[in-house]
Amino acid sequence: MKSAKSSLSTDAVGDAALDEADRYRAPALDKGLDILELLSEQKDGLTRAEIMKALGRNASEIYRMLERLVARQYVVRSAGGDRYSLSLKLFALAHRHPPMNRFIAAALPVMQAFAEQAEQSCHLTVYDRGNLLVIAQVDGPGTWGLSIRLGSHVGLIDTASGQVMLAFQSEAERARMLAEHTKVKGEIALDAHALASTLAAVRDRGHLRKDSAQTFGVTDVTFPILGPAGYAIASLTTPYMRRIDEYVAPSLDQVTTMLDAAAGKLSMHESQ
Repeated sequence: MKSAKSSLSTDAVGDAALDEADRYRAPALDKGLDILELLSEQKDGLTRAEIMKALGRNASEIYRMLERLVARQYVVRSAGGDRYSLSLKLFALAHRHPPMNRFIAAALPVMQAFAEQAEQSCHLTVYDRGNLLVIAQVDGPGTWGLSIRLGSHVGLIDTASGQVMLAFQSEAERARMLAEHTKVKGEIALDAHALASTLAAVRDRGHLRKDSAQTFGVTDVTFPILGPAGYAIASLTTPYMRRIDEYVAPSLDQVTTMLDAAAGKLSMHESQ
């Protein structure tokens, strides 16, 4: 049984902790963080009224904070202007911070296992300022293969990696990415209608498999790495090269299945 002295001591510690927390409160920052945390759990975004209801805040508080988050590009509006969702800015900021290193460290063993089994190279890309950045690359075990230089920027519009990244975004985020896009050297332009049709087909299939738009004899196979909300945070690609000698390597269909499994291991499912 607790003594009265012990109970008083425990209560005093608790009160002191509450006083310390109150002393350093930053209500505006708390509101902004509350909105970011709420939107991080929403696949299709929320209206302003839904955000107000979920957070128990009044209209003026939410309006001003949302406007600042939109202005700083942490949150984006839908094309109709009535829904708000997270942008990829927080993920982009993580490129400069150890969490990106942890993501790469977790991805490399999976990529290496794929490369050994499939006998093909693979690379991992993330969105970066209007195009894609290659953040990890693993060569296949053979004496030849195609590799993409680590740290390279590749096109958002005409590559399998870019099209998969675009396909698995909210409409608002996809529009923002396209607005930021600048052509890389040699990038093939696509009109808006053709691109929209391609992205719809990619979403239906769950991946993209197509002849490379950059190199003859290569079939690009790409799967999205999905975050908790179901949007792509990265693309995993293998530039498949078919053997034509007597050596029997894994087929394109087999390699596609292997890459699907690798991407699944790296995706952040809601149950995780």
